[in-house]
Amino acid sequence: MSGTAGGESGPARPEGPCQAREVLGIVGDKWSLLIVRNLSQGPRRFTELKRAVDGISQRMLTVTLRGLERDGILTRTVRNIMPPHVSYELTPMGRTLREATAPLLEWSITHLSHIDVARAVYDARPDTPPA
Repeated sequence: MSGTAGGESGPARPEGPCQAREVLGIVGDKWSLLIVRNLSQGPRRFTELKRAVDGISQRMLTVTLRGLERDGILTRTVRNIMPPHVSYELTPMGRTLREATAPLLEWSITHLSHIDVARAVYDARPDTPPA
């Protein structure tokens, strides 16, 4: 059954694997996971996140932060001082996402050099089509 906080019925959402695929698409991209990882150390300002997440553009950071806020993974706090101070922080649900993805991120870091070697070997094979 699907509904809103006011008890009104909303559009029906698929249950099971299709719904899981939707959620994985939202939180499983590289930028989201790297942002969540950085926010696990506490609240961060936009510029701090931009410096910490290597390769992310300002636009992509903005889009990703908005999506994570919409999905309840993080909160955005604006302090009305001059200039305005905006910070981002994980919600309790966001912290559980960090806990769930930490092993994957650590595995990635541990095996990056092995992956680079495997790619070089694969790419050097004469029968390998161009990437």
